[in-house]
Amino acid sequence: MEKQAIVMSGIRPTGFLHLGNYFGAVRNYVRMQSEYTCYFMVADLHALTTHPDTSELKKNVSRVLAENIACGLNPDKAAFYCQSHVPETSELYLYLNMLAYKGELEKTPTFKDKVRLQPDNVNAGLLTYPVLQAADILLHRATLVPVGKDQEQHLEMSRNFANRFNHRYGEIFPEPHAFNYGDELIKVPSLDGAGKMSKSENQYATLYLSDEDELIRKKVMKAKTDSGPTTPNSEKPDYIANLFLLMELVSAPDVTKKFEDDFNNCTIRYGDMKKQLAEDMVAFIAPVREKAEAIRNDEKYLKEIMEKGAAKARASAQVTMALVKEAIGLNYY
Repeated sequence: MEKQAIVMSGIRPTGFLHLGNYFGAVRNYVRMQSEYTCYFMVADLHALTTHPDTSELKKNVSRVLAENIACGLNPDKAAFYCQSHVPETSELYLYLNMLAYKGELEKTPTFKDKVRLQPDNVNAGLLTYPVLQAADILLHRATLVPVGKDQEQHLEMSRNFANRFNHRYGEIFPEPHAFNYGDELIKVPSLDGAGKMSKSENQYATLYLSDEDELIRKKVMKAKTDSGPTTPNSEKPDYIANLFLLMELVSAPDVTKKFEDDFNNCTIRYGDMKKQLAEDMVAFIAPVREKAEAIRNDEKYLKEIMEKGAAKARASAQVTMALVKEAIGLNYY
């Protein structure tokens, strides 16, 4: 039987999962877990580079695990684990740091952004963030990494570190590449029509998977509209096109078609459209929220999930680290 390709992806335990995370990433993870060998990691060590206060960390990790499982991630199919539960990650990170150069790390756009955002906490972990990210991926010798455009440079750096290691010590690591099923990544627009939904910015324009029904309705009803088109089949302004995109994600096709026709005939009533969208959003988000809540409150189950995930991830990591140490020459007995 042909060996399945290995997929690896990390999820930071900061902020709440929102509709954009679901359609942009989690939905793909759910599909990938049935077709590939998948390692999905909660990046709790990465979080320490920007969130030194760890008082909320345990709660955040539990929430990320619960929300992803509620969205369909299956811990029996994929290895779903915490980064800190796999000590081999830190060991490989150390070895890869010897192959990473200060100049290239300082030039990383994300490092420059973080320095601007937290000038009083420019720690070494922030500088070597791409090295830790490379260790996460290379630890499982993954070849497929589902990433957005903003992470492609980090992936390029992971390839560089893999190639440097292979050149210096022998062929151990395959090159990891970006992977998203070849279709265009869905960018879910924010409700105010300015950019996409975000974990941290403009929370009133973002629909979170933990939002209560009334809050969902309130957010959707506040979405920007106008008095409607005056000429048939006219082009939609961005903020109206965004409403239709949101409707396409959660409403029945005939519902979306009805409002499309109304728009093209200049008879659309945006109040009715938003009411319909609000109810369809509630119907989509409520079951996920309720399931995530039940999982989050079941500490025994969450502990089992973490232990099972760590065991799978460590089994893969230990094979890689034995090869790495052999290649470097750290096998003295």
